[in-house]
Formats: sequence, structure tokens, C-alpha cells
Amino acid sequence: MSNLPIFDVAGSALQAQSVRLNTIASNLSNADSIASSPEAVYKPIEPIFQAKPLNADGSLTSVQVKEITQSEAPPIKRYEPGHPMADKDGYVYAPDVDPVAQMVNLISASRGYQAGVEVLNTAKELALATLTMGR
Repeated sequence: MSNLPIFDVAGSALQAQSVRLNTIASNLSNADSIASSPEAVYKPIEPIFQAKPLNADGSLTSVQVKEITQSEAPPIKRYEPGHPMADKDGYVYAPDVDPVAQMVNLISASRGYQAGVEVLNTAKELALATLTMGR
């Protein structure tokens, strides 16, 4: 932990939102992927965040990624007998990824990241102003 814990708190927020952005990108890139069996289909992922106290009394708290979970939603089963990846019954399987919901999450994560950058910039400006007070 630094002497200015605001940098630790804001840095943890940037790291958490970066993980969130990466998982959303993974979900969106695999939204149109298909598989020949339900077991082989891409499962959407989502990070779970948790608070992490930075000091003994818990008055300063950062955020960390507790885990990245896979969706338990069943894959979407489509009848496409002419598809080269169709199973013996003519079905292909797609992940249950809602691109609209993912885009909403992307906007939220992007705004969260931008807010973290603004906190860092403001803290830097205040620290520099404090250093120049004695001049």
C-alpha cells in the first residue's frame, strides 16, 4: 500500500473493470459460435467482485475479482441439418449470450473504468498542488 491509498483504491477499480471488459469481450466474440454438442458450447463468463479492506479498521476498501463464473444457462439448440457441425439429429448448439445485455454491461464497465481514471487524475493533480504549496 502506498502513502496515498487513493491510488491503491482507484487502481483496484481499474483492474476490476478491466477484467469485466475482457469477459464481456470474450462473451461477445463467442456469441455466434456453435458446437456439435451441448457440452462443447461456449459458456458465457462473468466476474464476481468483492470488497477488500486496505487497513485494519476497514475504513479504506478496494475491490478485487473474487472469481470468474461460467453461466449455467443451457445452450440454444437449433435445427440445422445441413450444417457441417450438426449432430446426428441435425442440431447445432449456440451459447446463451444476449448481445444487447452484453453491450449494456460493456457501457457500464467502460464508464466505471473512466471514473477510475478520473479519480487517479484528480488525485495526481491534488498531490502535485500540495507539493507546490511551499513555493
